Parts: sequence; C-alpha cells; structure tokens
Amino acid sequence: MSTVVQEPAMADKGLKGGTLGLVAVIVIGVASTAPGYSLAASIGFVTDEVGVKAPFIMLFAFVPMACIAASFFYMNKADPDCGTNFTWGVRAFGPKAGWIAGWGCIVADLVIMPNLAGISGQYMVLLFSESAADNIYLTTSIGILFIVAMTWICWKGIELSARSQVLLLGTELVVLAIFAVIALAKSFGDGVTETVGDVTYQSVTPSLSWMSPTGLSSSGIIAGLVLAVFIYWGWDTCVSVNEESKDSSKTPGRAAVLSTLILLAIYLIVSYGAVSLLGPAFVTDNADEAIYQLGKVALPTWMVKLLVIAVLTSAAASCQTTILPATRTMLSMGSHGAAPAKLARIDRKRLTPDFSTWLFGAGSVLWYLMLVVVSNNTETDAYSASIAAVGMAIAVYYGLSGVSCIVYYRRHLTTSIKNFVLMGVLPGFGGTVLIYVFCKTVWDARNADYGYGTLFGVGTVLVIGTLLLLLGVPLMLWCSMKYPTFFSYAPDPPDTVPDPYGEDTLAAPLGTYTKGGRRGG
Repeated sequence: MSTVVQEPAMADKGLKGGTLGLVAVIVIGVASTAPGYSLAASIGFVTDEVGVKAPFIMLFAFVPMACIAASFFYMNKADPDCGTNFTWGVRAFGPKAGWIAGWGCIVADLVIMPNLAGISGQYMVLLFSESAADNIYLTTSIGILFIVAMTWICWKGIELSARSQVLLLGTELVVLAIFAVIALAKSFGDGVTETVGDVTYQSVTPSLSWMSPTGLSSSGIIAGLVLAVFIYWGWDTCVSVNEESKDSSKTPGRAAVLSTLILLAIYLIVSYGAVSLLGPAFVTDNADEAIYQLGKVALPTWMVKLLVIAVLTSAAASCQTTILPATRTMLSMGSHGAAPAKLARIDRKRLTPDFSTWLFGAGSVLWYLMLVVVSNNTETDAYSASIAAVGMAIAVYYGLSGVSCIVYYRRHLTTSIKNFVLMGVLPGFGGTVLIYVFCKTVWDARNADYGYGTLFGVGTVLVIGTLLLLLGVPLMLWCSMKYPTFFSYAPDPPDTVPDPYGEDTLAAPLGTYTKGGRRGG
C-alpha cells in the first residue's frame, strides 16, 4: 500500500513555526541538560565509583545517549511533531504504547522540576549568605518564584525563551571553561596541595589513560554508568520545539546529535579538571559540593562566586527548558485527540501552549510543596527520592524511542549497511542500555536500605517512580473510553514508511491508518 506524502497534521497546532534556527535549537538542547548543575551534583559520586577514570565514564555514558539521539534524528525526519515520543510510539506500536511514552516524558519533567527550582533558590541565597542557604522556607519560596518566572517566559513566547537561554547558557559555559582551564593548568604545572584536617590532597597529572576502562571492574563501570548516563538527559528538548524550528524535519534532529557532542566535550574537560586538581579522593570526600570546593582552590575568591552563578544559571535555564517538552507533549496529545482538547489550547497572540504551560507550572509548584512538606515532617526524604526516581521515567521514554526507531523503519534496515547501523544497531543499543538501567534501578531501589527512607516498607525511590509511571495506566484507560477515535489508530504499515534518505521523508498524518484499515479509503 502506498501513501501520499504530505505535511503532517502537526502544522495545524498553531505554534509559531520557522522561528528557531540551528544554533538556537542547540542552545535550548544543551541548556536543558543543565551541564553546570549536572556536574556539580554527579561528579563526586561518579568519582567515588571509578576514581580517576571519571572521564571514561563520561565518554561511556555518552554512547547510549548518542544512539538514542540517532533514533530521534530519524523519527523526526518522518514525523516532526512536537509530541515526539508520543506520536512516534503510536506510529511504531500503536496508541497505547505511544500514550505511555508521552506520559513518561511528562512525568520525568514534572519530577525534576522541584529539584531544579530548589537548586535555583538555594544558590540564589548562597550568593548573598552561605548560612541562609540552609533555610528551607526561604529557598523554597525563591524556588517557587523561579518556577513561576520560567513558566511565564515559556508562555510569553518561544523567541524570549531562546534569547534568555543564550544568556543563561553562555554565562554557565564561560565559567565552567574558566574553572576547567585553570584547574588543568595548575595540575600540569607545579600542582596544588591542600590539607583538610589530617588529610592532605595533591594534584594528579592528567593522562589520556583516564579515558580507558583498564583497571575498572564491570560492576564499577555499570555503577558509574547508572550515575552518569542521566547527566546527558535533556537534549531531546531540541526536538520538542521542532514545530517552531526552521526546516522542522531536519534542524531539530541535527541539533539533538550536535547537542550530545557539545555536552561530551563539556563533561570531559570539566571532569579532567575536577579529578586532577586535588586527586579523586578530594572529589569523593566532597561529593555533595565537589565543584564548589574545588573552585575555592582553583579560583581567586571573587571568582568562586562565578561558580555559584554558573550552577544557578544552569538550574534556572534547565527549569525553563524542562517546561518546553512537557507542555508540547501535552499539546500534541490534546491536538491528536488522545487527551482533553483543552491541553491543545494556544495563546493566539503569543503562539505558545496556553493551558498546558500554566497547568504544568501549577503542577510543578504543588509537587514541589508536597515533597518539601513530606520531607520535613517525616523520616522519609521524599524530595531527594523524587530526584533519584526521575531516572526510571527517563529510561522508559528514551528506551521506547530507541526501540520505536527499529520497529518503525524495519523495512528499510536491510536495504543498506548504513541503514542497518544508523537506524537499527545504534537505536537498539541505546534502547537496550536504557531499559537495563531501568531494570537495575527498580531492582536496587526495592530494598529499604537503598536510601531516602521507605514508604510502605519499600524504598521511597521505587514507590515514587513506580506510582507515577503506573498512574499513567488508569489515565490512559480513561482516555481510551473518552476518546475512542484516537485509540482506534493502528501503527503505520511497514510498506508505507518513507525512505529517510528519499526526496519525501514525511509520513502520512497520524491517524491515517486505523485498526479497521486506512481511514477514508
């Protein structure tokens, strides 16, 4: 059966198309990962697992994410819909799998928002008073203001979002580069010695062998991978703004791949600088604030504040860009009739999702307040557990994206070695790694001693992650009864899938094929 290739239905959603160029989309993708904050939060724990081999783990964790980026690249060629995983899942597996993939994206974005807002509030206070940064009421209040402000920016317009990202990301990357260069210069030079209590730390000369797995156990590599793989999460925001990008079927996919490469460069140079300045032991012993403590050694006193600003702008930028994919997934679900139509409402003046944006902002504030209240009134650290649980949601929707690419393009995989590798092997490897990470997280988090306390006798991380994901099942069943037309859609038949290297790469509009045959004929 042949398909008449035409512009997909996504053109009707009302977003401001053709606004973002390649550079702007890359900026949004890199900013969404919050590289400054991600490094500050993870480098100490990664180093604890693998020592000086932290750069290798950064490189190794990049591989599955680059493979998933390949699947985004090819799926976006066929269907540049702002719902991304949601619509791609429908095309590959059917409406139920697509609905759950979209839900996984929304859950991941919602779960991480309190952490980004909390870090923004904490580091804003830290700029003025180190002691006041422990005041939970003050930092929470400022964090909520950050959520409201970033929600307003996203609602105000995609151009304002892009311009603000250039400023925030630019500040962040310049400061990180200064820190890394000075740290490496000191390590290659005379070195640095620092005594804390009875322990003396010294610089270690950087070596290319740090990017080799030699000397590491398989368990150490896996543990480091589980910790590091999610510091790359967020680049997919570039694809979520595809309908607002120039050349929507190509630009976002290219930006996704380039974003992961830029992140790799950032993470490698900063991890080299961090581990070499005072050795891996110092990084491990100061895991909670390794970059900040290293900054005190590497930088002049006045420049240490810049590191605080880098983490602050990193969290604030990510807080803003995290809103984009969630609201556009909701917009797509509403517009395709998979969820209430109100989610598809567009502000006609600003050409941005109206109801979805403010709904997500309000939901983020409520989730943030609930976590803070539970954490401060019980022995359960629900706030930290929520952050740890985000990995489960990420693994679900990234893993499904990788598998979707293989299933969707299965007819083209055997036409050339290039297709087999780029549309089959790479997405398959990335999806497999993410699914494994999900299973390992579930297995480890089932134990009460996993950390962050327990709920119902089970690790809090598992309870939060599982409940939020499973909540999607009854919601999906409710939607299937309320919106039967969408749930009558069938996956795209293999012989109708366009050649990604052909003149026409766009698939037929979503819903062209139903369980009863092709709609309208």
